[in-house]
Amino acid sequence: MATIKDVAKRSGLGLATVSKYINGGNVRAENRIAIEAAINEVGFEVNEIARGLRTKRSRTIGVIIPELSHVFITTILSHINDILRKKGYSMIVSECRTNAELEKQAVTVMLNKQVDGIINMPVSYDKSHLVPAIEKKIPVVLLDRLVNGFHDEVNAVLVNNTKAASSATEVLIEAGHRDIGIILGSDGVFTTQHRMQGYEQALLESNIPIQKRLICYSDYTAKGGYDSAVKLIEKEKCSALFVTNHEMTMGAVVAINDMGLSIPKDLSFIGFDNLQPSIVIKPKLTMVTQPLSQIASSAAEIILDAVDGKKYGATIRTLSTEIEFGDSVAKYKK
Repeated sequence: MATIKDVAKRSGLGLATVSKYINGGNVRAENRIAIEAAINEVGFEVNEIARGLRTKRSRTIGVIIPELSHVFITTILSHINDILRKKGYSMIVSECRTNAELEKQAVTVMLNKQVDGIINMPVSYDKSHLVPAIEKKIPVVLLDRLVNGFHDEVNAVLVNNTKAASSATEVLIEAGHRDIGIILGSDGVFTTQHRMQGYEQALLESNIPIQKRLICYSDYTAKGGYDSAVKLIEKEKCSALFVTNHEMTMGAVVAINDMGLSIPKDLSFIGFDNLQPSIVIKPKLTMVTQPLSQIASSAAEIILDAVDGKKYGATIRTLSTEIEFGDSVAKYKK
């Protein structure tokens, strides 16, 4: 079995430099490249348990999410995992099934596994589930959502949801639509509140009355999107529809097809998150797109810097969305 001495000999570097790298310390870029090449050549395997005992670090990041079934979430997870792996970290994922109690338990499990940091897309509306991590000075990064009682030692990566929703609503208003239906996520969730604010803001700025009948709160699922679309189209007779997450967008499109309607001839439509499943839809949908790789890289960068002792303090990094135009919005005709 190859030893650290073999790595030092093959790399041409001192034993102290190689040891520092293997134990999680920072070394110069050229030395890191030489050490990694030597490790591969001699077949050296790091004893992670022993290293963890020495450094009191597991080189593991815990990620707590609401649902694994959401393409938006799994896409971000994949990006985060790629970044962590390149930095020599592994990732433990816990799905809490959009259940606040399970989320609280997940934090306890992560702490028991001695993770170095936690990335959390929160289900809970307040910070109580994160208090044990904060008390142990385990760095935390919130993803996509804030919580009430936001703590000085908790960071966050968000997108500008208010601007995203107002921009999408403005596109429909500019096309002449006034009866604009919106399908939102669960009432009370941070992203839902801000997307609702953007929708209302765009209507008010155009002197269009807000019609509560055209606002549907759902559950971020395809079925929720389907049922909400049927209600808004058949009962409320909206002329345009804005759906604010990917799964609900897919469900709403299926509902429109099942009702025998055509986009945009019978209904103008804007969805959210132009992910792989939505690309095959015809006509091409106009979509609000979020910078998924940037969300992931920001979260990974902040958590790793915090683990390395670089103080960020309540950093809130807010990223911008874009509208990718398709063929799903038409001028309103009476």
